[in-house]
This record gives sequence, C-alpha cells and structure tokens, in this order.
Amino acid sequence: MANRLRFAGNYINSHHRLFRRCCSSISDITRIPLSKSIPHIIPYQYATTNRSRYETKVTTLNNGIRVASENTYGNFMTVGVALDSGPRYGLPFPAGIQHFFEKLAFSSTAQYENRDVILQELEKYGGISDCQGTRDTLLYAVSAERKGLASMVNLLSEVILTPKITEDELQMTRAAIGFELESMDMQPDPEPILLEMIHAAAYKGNSLGLPSFSPKESLPLINRETLLTYLNVYHRPERMVIAGVGMEHEHLVDLAQKYFEPKIPTWVSEGNLVDQTVQPDYSIAQYTGGILKVEKDLSNVSLGPTPMPELAHLVIGLESCSHKDPDFVPYCVLNMMMGGGGSFSAGGPGKGMFSRLYINVLNRHEWIYSARAYNHAYNDGGIFCIHASSHPSNLKQLSDVILKEFTDMLQAVPEMELSRSKRQLQSMLLMNLESRPVVFEDIARQVLSNGVRQTDQFYFDEIEKVTDEDIHRVAARMLKTKLTAAALGNLNQLPKYSTLQETLINSETRKSKMFSIF
Repeated sequence: MANRLRFAGNYINSHHRLFRRCCSSISDITRIPLSKSIPHIIPYQYATTNRSRYETKVTTLNNGIRVASENTYGNFMTVGVALDSGPRYGLPFPAGIQHFFEKLAFSSTAQYENRDVILQELEKYGGISDCQGTRDTLLYAVSAERKGLASMVNLLSEVILTPKITEDELQMTRAAIGFELESMDMQPDPEPILLEMIHAAAYKGNSLGLPSFSPKESLPLINRETLLTYLNVYHRPERMVIAGVGMEHEHLVDLAQKYFEPKIPTWVSEGNLVDQTVQPDYSIAQYTGGILKVEKDLSNVSLGPTPMPELAHLVIGLESCSHKDPDFVPYCVLNMMMGGGGSFSAGGPGKGMFSRLYINVLNRHEWIYSARAYNHAYNDGGIFCIHASSHPSNLKQLSDVILKEFTDMLQAVPEMELSRSKRQLQSMLLMNLESRPVVFEDIARQVLSNGVRQTDQFYFDEIEKVTDEDIHRVAARMLKTKLTAAALGNLNQLPKYSTLQETLINSETRKSKMFSIF
C-alpha cells in the first residue's frame, strides 16, 4: 500500500512539473509576435510533385480548334467550349441575340431528342451542365466523373455543332426571356440593369455597349434563320477553344479530333437557311462616354413586413484598359484598394472593411446605402466605375462624394494600404483557383484571348510588383478620359452631365496643383 501511494505521489509530481513547463512555454509563445517564427519548431515541409504534369498544355487541331487542358487530382473533371462570340458582335442582328443561345443551350440535337435525354446522359456520370455568356465570350461547360469524359465531349460537340432549334424550343425561350426581364425589373437590387446602362453609355451604339439581354421588341424578330446565320458567322473553329481540367491532355485532343473535326454543323447542312452575306464584325471598341438616365419609381420595390427604403442609384465611370494592357494589374489593385459594399455589411478586414469606399464613404456618410467599385476589362477596352445609392434627395451630395473619391486616387498611397490591397488581391486569386470550374474558365478565356495561359504565379508576381507610382499613373490616365454616368430611380436632384464633368475636371486640376507644389 505504501509503495502504491509513493508511486502515485511521484506520478502526480512529475505531471505537475510537466504541466508547469507547458504553461510556461505557452505563455512564452503568446509573447512572440506573429511576424516572427516560434523557436525550436521544425518548419513545415511542403510535399513536392512533378509540377510539369499539371501545367496547361495547348494543341491546335487541323481545322483551327484549340484544345487546352490541365490535369489535376480527383475523380471529377470539367470540360467545355469557349467561343469568341457575344453581344459585342451583334450589330447586324436583333439586339440581345446571345441571350437566346444561353437559354437554348443543351436542348435537342441531331443525336439527342430533347433536353431530358441530355439530362439522363449527364446523370450517368453525376454530371451538371451550364452555359453562360459575357459581352465577348460564350461558355459551354460540363462537370462530371472522369470516366464520362468521352461521353461529355460528344455531348458538347452535339450541343454546339448540331442543335435542332425547333419552333417549340424558340417559343419556350421567348417565354423564359420575357419572364427573366420582368423579374429583373422587379428586383430590389438593380445591379444587372445598371451594368447594362453603364456599358451602353460608355460605348454608345458600338461593341461593348450593345445589350446583353434581349429586349422585348427583339423577341419576335429572332427566329431559326437568324440564329443559324449568327452561328455560321461566329461559331467557327478558329474562334473556338475546347478546355478541360482533370484529364490527360492527349486523351482530350483525341476526343476533340473524334467528335468535333468530322461533325457537320447544322448551319452547313442547312445552308439554304443561312444569310451568307453576313460577315464577322472585327470593329474595335470605341469609348464614347456620356450619360444614360432611367426615371423609375423605386419607392415600393420590396415585399414583406420590412420594406427597403426608397433609393436612387448612380454609377460613375471612366475609361480604364483592356486585360491585355500592361496597366491591367495596377487597375485591379486600385479596384481592390477602393473596395466597397453595403452600409450594413458585416465582417472584418477580409471583407475589405479597410477599403477607401468603406472608410471614406460608408463610415462617414450614414445616408449612403452602398458604394462599391468595379473594373470591367475586355480584349480592347475597359471601364472603371463606382456604383453608389442613397435617397433621391441626396443625389447631388452623392455625386460629389463619388467624384471626390475619383480625384483622391491621385494622392500618395500609404505603404500599408497598398500592401493590404495587394495581399487581398493575391489571396482572392489563389482561393478562386482552388475551384475546378474557375480553373476551366480561366484556361478557356486566356487561351481564347491570348493563345496561351499565364500561371497563377505569374499574376501573383505581377501584383507584387505594383507600386504607389503605378497607382498614381493609372489614376491620372483614367482621369483624362471622358466621364460616363448611369442613373436609375427618382432623378430630380441629379446634376446635369456637364456639371458632373466640370466638377471632376476642376477637382482634378486642384489636386494636380496641390501635388505639384511638392
């Protein structure tokens, strides 16, 4: 019994000493700042792999189709087709024709009788499909199990090259678009409408200013002949990229040759329905600037017991640059630096609460409901804009606040602010590329535009190189362009366009003189 007690005492004393040492080491660790490493800790060793196996490879087929892919781990893959096609090329056609292709995607083809049969084919491999368009690109994509790659490539070739486009499908598409337009008009958040308006004002009547959504007056004008003519002009092999993530490149090339090269498109087999006189539009985007206003009663736009306040929306923009321009990355950093969001948005630094639009606008002016910055970049142009909203009675003050933020871009950028913006942009870049569909879209867009794909490390390093001089330079470049504005709501207090432009010029002149003194 005595031995047992003595053993128990020794056990307790030894653990007590160990506990005190642990507490001491923990308290020591808590005094070490995060900028320094913890002593006596072996650094984490990253596993190394054959990186060349997972680089993007590009092959051009005999008919001009480019095939690009990147292999990854996992049992699922994403494969799709990107086309150099979009509303910016729609000038000879009824407005918003691409809207029809988004709705008609994955409908009946020469091989598949209807959409239900296509869904059944997708279900065999746990697959999903999607079709989305931007102003200069149309993307078809499928995600499914790797073993279904051949079936999915065949499905894509059918959907893209041999669609039936029946009259019943056209009627359903017109109804779906009409419903979408009504729904968009009733939504409390008018961001899609304002996005259309700011582009229409910035590129009046040309390329990037053409509508993405099919207006109601265009619905009866778009028929099978019109759609086949458009497909004949823009869905050509040289304007097409087959992109994939999660497969061997050689296998994807073989499947593309098998299913895409020999297949005769519908617009070729039914060439009598196609207007052969229509040629591709190679015009370059022409930035015009200007203003587009839509008077609308927004006093009761939300349903339910807690209605939203009446708001007027204002977007002010200036010309930026294309994504091929050397200043593209500095513009992206500037966009991150401006940031913004809603006045009631919860969160911390990770949500951009230290951005300029939060600190200088939303935190200082309680009457501003939201303020956020956007940078839209395309192959041959771009627009940098700030979208803000407030009660209609404050529109004059709102425009002054936004214009001041544009001219304040000429100020010197504190090192901490610049560093935070670059870190946030780098983090967003890397986190987004953790998603397989995002990697697919990145590959497809870059290869379609540039013929190659730059790595994430390339853009990470380019972001790191941005200096405060770069920010000042691109801001000065932007402020030399003509102002663009879009406004929606009760606009009685909105200043005239000439007043907005004059205010911007005068503020810029004062800023330039102020900094020239130093």
